[in-house]
Amino acid sequence: MKISRALISVSDKTGVADFARELEKEGVEIVSTGGTASLLRQAGVKVRGIAAFTGFPEMLDGRVKTLHPKVHGGLLFVRGNEEHEAAAREHGIEPIDLVVINLYPFEATIAKPGVKLAEAIEQIDIGGPSILRSASKNYHSVTVIVDPADYAVVLDEMRNREGETTLKLRERLAIKAFIKTSDYDRAIAGFLNEKQETETSFSLSLSLVSRLRYGENPHQAGSLYGNFTEYFEKLHGKELSFNNLLDITAAADLIEEFEEPTIAILKHTNPCGVGSDPDLKEAWMKAFATDKQAPFGGIIICNRPLDLPVAKAISEIFSEVIIVPEFAADARALLQKKKNLRLMRALSPTTPNEKPRMDLRSVRGGLLVQQKDTAELEGLETKVVTKRPPTKQEMAAMLFGWRVVKHVKSNAIVYAGADRTLGIGAGQMSRVDASRIAVWKAQEAGLSLAGSAVASDAFFPFADGLIAAADAGATAAIQPGGSVRDEEVIAAANDRKMAMVFTGVRHFRH
Repeated sequence: MKISRALISVSDKTGVADFARELEKEGVEIVSTGGTASLLRQAGVKVRGIAAFTGFPEMLDGRVKTLHPKVHGGLLFVRGNEEHEAAAREHGIEPIDLVVINLYPFEATIAKPGVKLAEAIEQIDIGGPSILRSASKNYHSVTVIVDPADYAVVLDEMRNREGETTLKLRERLAIKAFIKTSDYDRAIAGFLNEKQETETSFSLSLSLVSRLRYGENPHQAGSLYGNFTEYFEKLHGKELSFNNLLDITAAADLIEEFEEPTIAILKHTNPCGVGSDPDLKEAWMKAFATDKQAPFGGIIICNRPLDLPVAKAISEIFSEVIIVPEFAADARALLQKKKNLRLMRALSPTTPNEKPRMDLRSVRGGLLVQQKDTAELEGLETKVVTKRPPTKQEMAAMLFGWRVVKHVKSNAIVYAGADRTLGIGAGQMSRVDASRIAVWKAQEAGLSLAGSAVASDAFFPFADGLIAAADAGATAAIQPGGSVRDEEVIAAANDRKMAMVFTGVRHFRH
């Protein structure tokens, strides 16, 4: 059926005037509302105002303008149905064949720091979602556009099909509209739940980014959903795997702990080594020196642009992925000689201050949802529990180890200096075993733990873990505290003249 009348009402006015002009050339009557109508008239487009169309004025500061039977009847009546056609004629309902709607910017509003509840509520669109749902329900006859990117394809079909669009396109656009209204309602409910602290349910809808070759293992199917491409851009190499995506996310979370120039190497989401230095090549050498075996096939991330000297050093080992804010041209050219190596550019989020705020984990029959672990430490000097306070160097080593151990699977132990990791033990059932592995890895790498700080993601349940760290050469310890045997652990530290801090913050990572 030929498109003869379009209803246009948009908050995102990108390209809408040009689109309306092209519709006019195709003989389409334009009905519009408020600011959109004013814009189109200024652009020389002949517009029929919504009040003239419905016979009812826009009112209540624009809250009521399209909630009218002539609008929804014009969208919903089934073309070709004799009863519907007769009712439309009887009540003066004119068909609307094309709807161009995008909604009030609720999501952009709540993304602003310090947004007030009343301000957010004013940006809850009522008429827009209602129109989209009416138009989408009747997609056999009505074309609906929620995204300016679809203007061109609709015009192309109209020009090639004597003013009509295909059923296939109308169906695709209707699905897109339903997804949009679903996401919109979900954003509103999520915001109000958070503001009013009355959470009763959790829902999620994400667009498909890509089908993956497989999941965690070749016999498992896998897909990526969401807005991953707003955070990372792949510049070179094989397609990303399920495991690559997990590792990239873990790497990005880790590197955000550091403001100073830092390089980290990860494997199976666990840090293998982390180093900081104004000279990036030195930072790399510190990170790599922690463990020269585990990084094979690992993920490398740096929070500074990558230059050629560092690229040369990194290229000496096999890596799966390298993630940096930018590659120097010669560094990129060198690394691209490795056909399969994925080179990723870390992007700034499109929304200011946007960072992932939630962790999701599947459980049998449900979903666990928690806030991201973003706890920061302050006033450590007041949290010393031993007779001897840490030196300035020990305090720096404690803090470095603490920033890393937060990203190591529990039970986790990290031995660190002020600017590097020295030994990492991850994912052990016993904290003593995690410490032993960290010590063994340091010895295997030829690194001394004398004067190091040991960081533990959770409390030492017994003194044996701390004693093992002291025997390995650690002179300082940082841990959450909170064990029923804290006094025994503190006594063991005092006996060995160690300095120890209780953070009061735990970093379990299951």
